[in-house]
Amino acid sequence: MGAVIEVKYFNSFILKKTNIDIADEIAPGWNGSPGVPQSIGGYPVVPAGDIGVNNWNIEEARILGGYNNTSVDYGVRAYLAEDETNASIRSNSLIYSGIYNSRTGVNNTNVFSVGEEITKSADPANGSIQRLYAEDTNLIIFQESKVSRALIDKDAIYSAEGGGSITNINTTIGTIQPYAGEFGISKDPASFAVYGYRKYFTDKNRNAVLRLSADGITEISNYGMYDYFRDEFNRINVSGAIGELKAGWDVHNKQYVLSSQPSAAVSNANYSTVSFDEGVNGWTSFFTFKPDQIFSVKNNFYTVKGNGLYQHYSVLDVDNEPISRGSFYGVTTPTSVSFVFNPSPSSSKVFNTVNYEGSNGWEVPTFNANRSFELIDIISPVLSYTDGAYTGDFGYTYHAGFNRKEGKYFANLVNASSPTDGEIVFGNAMTGVKGYFANVTISTDTTTDPGGSKELFAVSSEYVESSY
Repeated sequence: MGAVIEVKYFNSFILKKTNIDIADEIAPGWNGSPGVPQSIGGYPVVPAGDIGVNNWNIEEARILGGYNNTSVDYGVRAYLAEDETNASIRSNSLIYSGIYNSRTGVNNTNVFSVGEEITKSADPANGSIQRLYAEDTNLIIFQESKVSRALIDKDAIYSAEGGGSITNINTTIGTIQPYAGEFGISKDPASFAVYGYRKYFTDKNRNAVLRLSADGITEISNYGMYDYFRDEFNRINVSGAIGELKAGWDVHNKQYVLSSQPSAAVSNANYSTVSFDEGVNGWTSFFTFKPDQIFSVKNNFYTVKGNGLYQHYSVLDVDNEPISRGSFYGVTTPTSVSFVFNPSPSSSKVFNTVNYEGSNGWEVPTFNANRSFELIDIISPVLSYTDGAYTGDFGYTYHAGFNRKEGKYFANLVNASSPTDGEIVFGNAMTGVKGYFANVTISTDTTTDPGGSKELFAVSSEYVESSY
């Protein structure tokens, strides 16, 4: 005995296995259909709380399931019959669809005709394509180990002599032309940044930070920072733990900002954020912030941390309250400058003082004079003009650190070194620190106008040649 089924959509029949008991009344459970009666194989009546439990779907070829009854047609279906159904991943290839023209209403972006040449492949030996950048009428292709340029809506024709010319032909992506140099973007597309005609990116596999401009690819990590990036890129990728390189363009200061962030699996998981300045053609600053994203909008520089958006170089927050300088993501860190004193490199010297021109609020935590690779003289930290002030006899104010005279700050260096073999006088009984050169760090204090502006123009030291 068959059951009469209400049919709404001819491609799918939804059957209710049972009726539902609602307030002691048997009622159809779905869209007026009584479902399959229990007498012909359905389920018994269920309480109202079990609504939806026994729904099921079935597809039939013929209405009522009867022999030779009217068939249900498949309708319009998108399908493709292939002899070889195995998928292939072509990570070094580009594929493009039909055209899109908003003026004429043509939209073929979902059309991929296998009868036309709609793919363009780069050399698979250079790895996968990691990033694309459209510039004027060219498409720049960044592979793991190569950077190339593909012509758009035109192609290159080469003569037998090796010369070439550009011609307009009916093609979407033309000849792929590689840039000189065996550099790519590795697997760090987030290191890409662009400003004007300059593109910046990293090749972690070759310990290089690169700039692509009108004169081709330049290795800007060679500008005084090759050793640093070699060690840094190796440090963030150890024991299979892959770190991240994130970068962006700081339109406010006209700098390329690069942040190297090791994986949490790395034991020494300290991050590093640095900036490259085209004005001096060198790496100018280290920063204490660790961004998730870096970008610029109009004249402002932004970073994203967690679910927060931060505008840099702003003097007021969203509540129009002053923002402390050197404060990133709510954490304030003193600003510091490190440099080397190395006059008369081959002469052993005694550094007696440290002096600077600038505003109040600077201190010298380290002044290390290198007598040799093994022996280093150190000092007691030099306090800032404010921190070192104290009241002496008769109410006079003295300064244990920097003192000020004619707008310039100066301080004597107090030796704090441990005794070495052959020394009779050592430590604070000696004048200054002795060495061939000195590594010096000058930084802002935490008490003089916290969060305010502090300027530094020049730092110097008075020294004499050692008599022994």
